[in-house]
Amino acid sequence: MKRKTIKGIAVTAVLAVFLMMAAGSGNSDSGSQKTIAEDSDSKAVEAASEENKEETAEKSGLPTIEEQVLIDQDGVKITAMGLEEDTIFGTGLKLLIENSTDKDLGIGCDALIVNNYMISDLFSAQVAAGKSSNETMNLSASALKAAGIDNIGQIEIYFKSYDSSSYETITKFDKVVIQTSDFPNMDTSPADEGKELVNQDGLRIVGKYVDEDSFWGAGILLYLENNTGKTISVTCSDVSINGFMINPIFASTLYDGKMAVDELTIFSSDLEENNITSVDEVELKFSVMDNDTYQSLFKTDSISFTTK
Repeated sequence: MKRKTIKGIAVTAVLAVFLMMAAGSGNSDSGSQKTIAEDSDSKAVEAASEENKEETAEKSGLPTIEEQVLIDQDGVKITAMGLEEDTIFGTGLKLLIENSTDKDLGIGCDALIVNNYMISDLFSAQVAAGKSSNETMNLSASALKAAGIDNIGQIEIYFKSYDSSSYETITKFDKVVIQTSDFPNMDTSPADEGKELVNQDGLRIVGKYVDEDSFWGAGILLYLENNTGKTISVTCSDVSINGFMINPIFASTLYDGKMAVDELTIFSSDLEENNITSVDEVELKFSVMDNDTYQSLFKTDSISFTTK
């Protein structure tokens, strides 16, 4: 079975779980967060960056967008109707999806980008042949918070249609771009406070902090910036915590010129099996792959860092 087919099947099954994670993550008590130890000369840079963010952030409430047709191709018409605020899931993009084909279709997206940050693309809508559906694409509140996005200025979406029965992709549509009323004030400064772990061949990775009370157990929050000229996937291997090997989950896809704040997830079962009560020392390697050709680009040497 093709990898993209598997992803299509999995979207519906995991959507509810990840939406629940989005509602609960990013809101841990700050007492459970441990800063990744950094060089002393980087602290001044971090302080200046925080001051700049405070000065430029404009909390103007929910921005607005003009009603606009995003897609009108191959029997699929998608219209952006507006933005809405949800007390649980945060900001949502209201969509009207019309299916004028003779097939039942699924509509999803390969990438969702807000203010140049890659955001979770777990959107899936089922529209029967000849029918229309009002849908909401949620812009993960926790993901926006982690990226330091206070005002949504631009939304980029790579929509796709797929067969509702086989989950085979039918059409990959060109990128659509929505600019909100906050676009002139859009803050695109990097959320790169922390310890730089990788700066190689156009890829930067910064360790921000360790959350010891994340949804699955513990999480290491990472800032990633892709200037490689390619769409890349970043994974990790040979991970140890306090000297014990573990099997975390981490996979981040970044389009060229984009940023992301992603979590390396450590399961509570791994922590318990190794009697780890505090994440103090971390060692790992990162692997980088061309997401289009699946060719390996490079693998880092072993990287070590501590928390405080």
